[in-house]
Amino acid sequence: MPISLSPPASVMPPVHLGEATHCPYCALQCGMYVSGGVGKAAGTALTVTPRHDIPANAGGLCQKGWTAAELLNPGVRLTTPLARAGRTSPLEPVSWDEALDRVAGAVRDLQAAHGRDAVAVFGGGGLTNEKAYQLGKFARVALRTSQIDYNGRFCMSSAAAATNRAFGMDRGLPFPITDIAGADAVMMVGGNVAETMPPFLRHVPGTLIVVDPRETRTARQAALHLKVTPGTDLALALGMLHIAITEGYADQDYIAARTTGFQAARESVAAWWPERAERVTGVPVAAMRQAVRLLGTAGKAMILTGRGAEQHSKGVDTVSAFINLALALGLPGREGSGYGCVTGQGNGQGGREHGQKADQLPGYRKIDDPAGRAHVAAVWGVDPGELPGPGRSAYELLDALGTDAGPKALLVFGSNPVVSAPRATHVAERLAALDLLVVSDFVLSETAAMADVVLPTTQWAEEHGTMTNLEGRVLLRRQAVTPPDGVRSDLAIVSALAARLGRREGFSDDPRTVFDELRRASAGGVADYAGITYERIARETGVFWPAPSEDHPGTPRPFLDRFPTPDGRARFTPVDHRPVAEDVDDDYPYYLTTGRVLAHYQSGAQTRRVPALNDAAPSAYVELHADLAERLGVGPGDMVRLTSRRGTTEAPARVNRSIRHDTVFMPFHWEGANRLTNPALDPTSRMPEFKVCAVRVERSGGGIAPPGPDDATPHADRGRNA
Repeated sequence: MPISLSPPASVMPPVHLGEATHCPYCALQCGMYVSGGVGKAAGTALTVTPRHDIPANAGGLCQKGWTAAELLNPGVRLTTPLARAGRTSPLEPVSWDEALDRVAGAVRDLQAAHGRDAVAVFGGGGLTNEKAYQLGKFARVALRTSQIDYNGRFCMSSAAAATNRAFGMDRGLPFPITDIAGADAVMMVGGNVAETMPPFLRHVPGTLIVVDPRETRTARQAALHLKVTPGTDLALALGMLHIAITEGYADQDYIAARTTGFQAARESVAAWWPERAERVTGVPVAAMRQAVRLLGTAGKAMILTGRGAEQHSKGVDTVSAFINLALALGLPGREGSGYGCVTGQGNGQGGREHGQKADQLPGYRKIDDPAGRAHVAAVWGVDPGELPGPGRSAYELLDALGTDAGPKALLVFGSNPVVSAPRATHVAERLAALDLLVVSDFVLSETAAMADVVLPTTQWAEEHGTMTNLEGRVLLRRQAVTPPDGVRSDLAIVSALAARLGRREGFSDDPRTVFDELRRASAGGVADYAGITYERIARETGVFWPAPSEDHPGTPRPFLDRFPTPDGRARFTPVDHRPVAEDVDDDYPYYLTTGRVLAHYQSGAQTRRVPALNDAAPSAYVELHADLAERLGVGPGDMVRLTSRRGTTEAPARVNRSIRHDTVFMPFHWEGANRLTNPALDPTSRMPEFKVCAVRVERSGGGIAPPGPDDATPHADRGRNA
């Protein structure tokens, strides 16, 4: 069914357009106007209108965007700091000085007793570039800890690693989103944009190929749906590359002129004949051939990956395999064709470019690169030797909390790991083991509810700042309303804490000042923002990085002439399929896969507080095939219990015939799904295997349903390389 981009009936059109800004949710960063009626006072009636000058949405918004202003209502958010008198005491209102003094004092004591790394920082992919930059600087200069990472590690870190090794640059879409509309064929691997970012569909042509184990809203609009077994996307890519080479679709002129390593990649897929790929993936050979033919004969074609391909313990190799296919077909670096990653979080791109990630410094510099350290240290006014080295990745950091060798305190900004992290019950236990948990947020999320100190912060439309959307376009969020009394921006919070820790200089709370410093720190790096200013963003409705000077036009298509590798060529990377970290067996005979639904975003901490969105999707559910439901004795709405090796959860059933027989699905916007998921990590990206784990499926209070004769249970060859 088509998804409306028009306002719900309850959203009245505004009398005037209001302040131009951007949506608080996904990486499209749809342009919108926020109008506050009389003045800009907090709590006044606010309305939202889409902007037509931002290409990503061009006048459309999804229901999350249309209702975004409801988050600004003081009745749904925190407006005073909270703290506990003791570990078992309830959270009570306190003054800002009391809250900040308590945090700074505990940080000093813990670091004096246990070392600098006793204090950790966990950031978010929704923070502005200014906040992400300042948070990374705060960790390394004020706290001098190596222990910082962010929830963007759970987003597109696998695609980032794969694109870096193939192209020498990680940018979600290395072309404007409007280029997609001109493609004759697009293959979307593990992405459900119809629900996660509906305006994206405006840019997708009629010939759409979808790779997904479920018949999602996106798959229902596709010309071809490849219903892959969870965890076998890599084998599918290998089989498709085999077909492309053996059936003459490989672009030999392009391969010779613009790539290196093709022969090794060719040899790596020699044994992945289509029939073998079918046995492993469940995708018929005819469908694979049709997909390759559609891509290989199109005048312009694109391959796009999403979280479904990336959130695996082999996510980097999976993305590399699809990049290999794109390179063999001659797509990257050609206008109107290419490979891209559909970034999820609002600032998932900028959030990792400027220092929140454990191994990175601003400008996408590596923290263990001496030249990069020297450049950033000079901007920060510190000795390079004072900067710590790489720290733990996101899940490894959460897993170490409160242990003898791990951090004793955690400062969380804009993240809700109690819901969003894999093996979530264990993560909650680690958070409870801390001596100090501090959360900066604008709602009392599940993580904030566990905190010792909660710091209420401003929201998206209450402050200025920049965001970098999935195209690599740097955009300006403008303040549209005055924040309520009692809240402070994350920049002000970081500034106040830094001052209490002895760093009174270098931590401005003014976003423009911070951005100008970010420009200097990023200069000369892969993600060079030196030529981007607030005025230029406003004038040009966004600037594509890299933009090394103010007279540089920006770089919407960085791969047209050459790839940013030492020799200017893209690199094939030979990879091979390997099994999921946890395959099905007699005790846990079904695959669980997780994802999002149209009404909600990420952990749901924001959207579950919007009545219209909560009414549209009030709770989690378990989607399962009708045959499995029949064997369980489950009807629509009946309770189903899922059990993995890490936990158990229950939710009402949704029954259909569009999901695979061997797979069940749960959305992750509520506590439950991630109690089950597997924290097995990709060896390169350290991405957890969110997208597949083995579960037992039961009717609540009933018996276990054994695999039936029609179930697509693993074949002998599944998961093996021989």
